[in-house]
Amino acid sequence: MFLKTIPVLAVFLLLQVSCGNSDRILAFFPAPVKSHLIIHTAITQALAELGHNITVVTTIPLTTKNPKYRHIQLDGCSIPKNFFNEKVNEGQPFYKQFVSITQVINNCSNVTLQHPKMRQLMAEEQFDLVIMGYFFNELQVGLAAHFKCPIVISFMVQPIRLINEFVGNPMEVSYVPNLLSGADQPMSFLDRLKNFMIVEVLEPVMLYWFANGPQKSLYEYNFPSDKYPSFDEVKKNVSLVLVNHHFSQGPIRPNVPGLIEIGGIQVKDKPDPLPEDIKSIMDNAKNGIIYFSFGSNIQGDILNKEKAKIMFDVLSKLPYTILWKWGKTDYPGQGPNVIYKTWLPQDDVLAHPNVKLFVTHGGQGSIVESLYHGVPMVGVPLFGEQHVNMVNVQKKEYGRHVEFVTMTEETFGNAVNDVLTNTKYRKSVQKFAKLYKDRPMTAKESVVFWVEYVLRHQGAAHLQSPAVHMNSFQLMSLDVIGFLALVGYLVFKLLKLFVCFIYSMCRRRNNMKNKKE
Repeated sequence: MFLKTIPVLAVFLLLQVSCGNSDRILAFFPAPVKSHLIIHTAITQALAELGHNITVVTTIPLTTKNPKYRHIQLDGCSIPKNFFNEKVNEGQPFYKQFVSITQVINNCSNVTLQHPKMRQLMAEEQFDLVIMGYFFNELQVGLAAHFKCPIVISFMVQPIRLINEFVGNPMEVSYVPNLLSGADQPMSFLDRLKNFMIVEVLEPVMLYWFANGPQKSLYEYNFPSDKYPSFDEVKKNVSLVLVNHHFSQGPIRPNVPGLIEIGGIQVKDKPDPLPEDIKSIMDNAKNGIIYFSFGSNIQGDILNKEKAKIMFDVLSKLPYTILWKWGKTDYPGQGPNVIYKTWLPQDDVLAHPNVKLFVTHGGQGSIVESLYHGVPMVGVPLFGEQHVNMVNVQKKEYGRHVEFVTMTEETFGNAVNDVLTNTKYRKSVQKFAKLYKDRPMTAKESVVFWVEYVLRHQGAAHLQSPAVHMNSFQLMSLDVIGFLALVGYLVFKLLKLFVCFIYSMCRRRNNMKNKKE
């Protein structure tokens, strides 16, 4: 009798497990940037493996499709073809880059919400949780209000001001260098002065004028006040922020419980098998491989031809096999040791023991994968935070960086040869790789636990810092300081009046005494 009940019990338990993980999750990743999508979809991959019912919405095709979740692609939002040309080849200042980037994102934020497929999804379906990829698209936090469910934010790098504000994470300007400051801990007086000016002056102006301000107007258009909470209120209801960062990368800083570090989420626990042609090339490279990639957004034909030729001339003379992700046309040259590919599985390539050097643009995702696999780098930063990323890489002796606009054959060649021949770079990066991997939970385990924690506790409001509901005056205790200053002033005035009164009484008494005498 007992044996007959075992199959029934097993089926019951399986059903319980399946039902326990059947939460409906909307993964909304609207930024038309492949490198961001790689990070965000790594989160959904981890959740899909456990049976969660996930709908992934993107504006560009998925690099790898997963049959375990539904994918909806929204057309009409893309980066202009010439968008990267001036940013890469002319060394455009960061503030100009930021303005043009936010203009593209502001337009994209509105277009995606107005897309017929998105309108249908919002009208006909319901979700238990929204996971939103963040890239200056605050208005889309309104999706959580629409579906009346918690929201989790996914971010690609260490937290910036607007990310910190979602969960009340402290800024700690005096000892936590801003992402764009280029400073390292401990900061000197000049570093702290520069950091203060960036965090308290430059950043608020740029973020609120070009990003947050337009987003607020678009929020009020897409989520009218007669049906939804205000823009300021809806941003206070973020349950969790997941950042693709780890404290071992620095800087050291305090984080509230609602901010979870998942650095390296896109790195596979075990590399996938390489395509046969790539595997054969890498296995048979006698002196090793130099892997060259400027990320998912930069194709070779975008690069200045003179600078591309410089890099080719240096690399083609080396006794290494050059595996170069370039594109389909306009190769900078042909050499027996140079192999061009339109696409390469970067994480799997870097995991191969024959890789001696990674020539990279310095995107955070690429740096993380290189560090994880212990491969030293030569960085040629092109735009955004890549310059600061590579400055930090060089400071920590994980590699060297060369500025693209001013690059010569000599500067690029010296950097490549130095990293290839000086063992300090490989030793430093492999030492860091051990630190980076030494954690109580893997990045994927952290994602699964904390996302399911939010689901189990209906948004986990107890994780939220009180700082979310405080204004700047309250956070800096300026109201308390002002009150104490006022009280001190009043006490001082009362004491002054009292002393003057005593003095006048004594003087009057002396005058009366003198008159009597």
